[in-house]
Amino acid sequence: MTRFEIDADGWASGAERMPSPNFDRRAEGTAIDLLVIHNISLPPGEFGGPYIAELFGNRLDCDAHPYFDRLRGMKVSAHFLIRRDGSVIQFVSAGDRAWHAGASSFCGRERCNDFSIGIELEGTDFDPFEPLQYEALAALTSALRLRYPITDVSGHEYIAPGRKTDPGPFFDWERYRKSLIQKESCSTPATPSLRFPCAD
Repeated sequence: MTRFEIDADGWASGAERMPSPNFDRRAEGTAIDLLVIHNISLPPGEFGGPYIAELFGNRLDCDAHPYFDRLRGMKVSAHFLIRRDGSVIQFVSAGDRAWHAGASSFCGRERCNDFSIGIELEGTDFDPFEPLQYEALAALTSALRLRYPITDVSGHEYIAPGRKTDPGPFFDWERYRKSLIQKESCSTPATPSLRFPCAD
């Protein structure tokens, strides 16, 4: 299983780097303390193609599939994508602000992009995620928590209720929690407990 280390510039070793232009700088002194878990597939329900990376890189041919017409002009990104096989692509430095959450609120704080890291899992609201995705997510979470003061993790559905539904009912929060505990039991230095979803 790939191990990750986050360097001082916010880039992860062990992840393929595909820089996106869709980011900006965080405000000086912002504490990066939230992870947001998403799911994505393009076209919906289809896995393994190049389209997610092309969307985040502003290279998507919107004539390639009828669904893509609604994505014309959209400029979005996440920090990371975890593919079905557990491989990881990084699009934005974790130190910068990716454009993944949109209008959002976490426990009374608005604009979650300002203080969060967005991780997309290749998947849907209607399919179980793969064991290798949970393993990669736990390993990446552990590495990020050694670099940033991350205290909470949430799903997109909890920070944008009524607008978003991901990662959806097939995301196994307990499996993720247990896998992370196992990873972090071997971490040095020890990291504080991670709080799981908090809905407003």
